[in-house]
This record gives sequence, C-alpha cells and structure tokens, in this order.
Amino acid sequence: MKTLQSMLAGMTLVVGLGLAQTLVSVPALAVDNIESTDAPDLTSVRAKIKASDYAGALAELRDLAEDTQQADVYNLLGFTLRKTGDFKTSLTYYTKALELKPDHKAAREYLGELYVETGNIEKAKEQLAVLAKLCPGGCEEREDLQKAISAKSASK
Repeated sequence: MKTLQSMLAGMTLVVGLGLAQTLVSVPALAVDNIESTDAPDLTSVRAKIKASDYAGALAELRDLAEDTQQADVYNLLGFTLRKTGDFKTSLTYYTKALELKPDHKAAREYLGELYVETGNIEKAKEQLAVLAKLCPGGCEEREDLQKAISAKSASK
C-alpha cells in the first residue's frame, strides 16, 4: 500500500509541476533520446529523420546550429549527415557533440556506427567500451552499437 501511495504522490507532483505531457511524449527510440535539458525543440527534426527526410532535417538542424552550440543538435547533424553518406562532415559533428558532452550516449553510439560503416571496427569497439562504462547495466545505445559491430563482423 505504501508503494501505491508513493506512486500516487509522485504522479501528483509530476502533474502539479506540469511535467506529465513532457514525460509522456518522449519516445524511447535512440534518435529521440534527448540528453540535455537545454536542447531546443527538436520535434520536427526527429519527425523528418523518422520519415527519412534528411534534406529537410539538415536544413532545420543547420539553422539551429547557427543559433546554438548544443550537443543534441550536433549529434543529430552527425546522424543525418551519416545517413546521407557524408561521413567526413558527420565525424566533425559527432566530435563537436562529444566535446560539449563527453558522456553523450547517443553520440557515442552513432560515432561507433559511423566507424562500423567505414570499416574501422577497432574505433567502433572503442566507442562500445566507453558506452560500457557509461551504462554498465546496459542501455539501448550500447546494445545497438554491439549489434552493428556483430553484424559487420558476421558479414566478413
């Protein structure tokens, strides 16, 4: 009974603070895991990425990057550029994201996936090792990068 009372009290606090909508509307997909509290609204960018509208996402992200230096923006720029095949510029933005926030799990995952895609498995494993330290109990980013490395290794 105490647990139920604690849960209800917590929910009351969440609703009272007006956070319920925020907590409910964040999907669990890796590209949607916004890690910073200072991130601009990236809802339309995430929708464009989900729809594979990388040109539209890039345009919006570049505008955002002109106004702010923010790890989530740089990470999504790197992700979108990687998806368009611009690996060199993608690397630049992942690096910028990690300079601002070295423990950014999504940037670590995506940088590792960039290394997998470009055939640098050793560098990908370095990112996996960092993710193992960041989330020793496991996390989606770590699991996804491990799958990408394993798939690449199995295809050789």
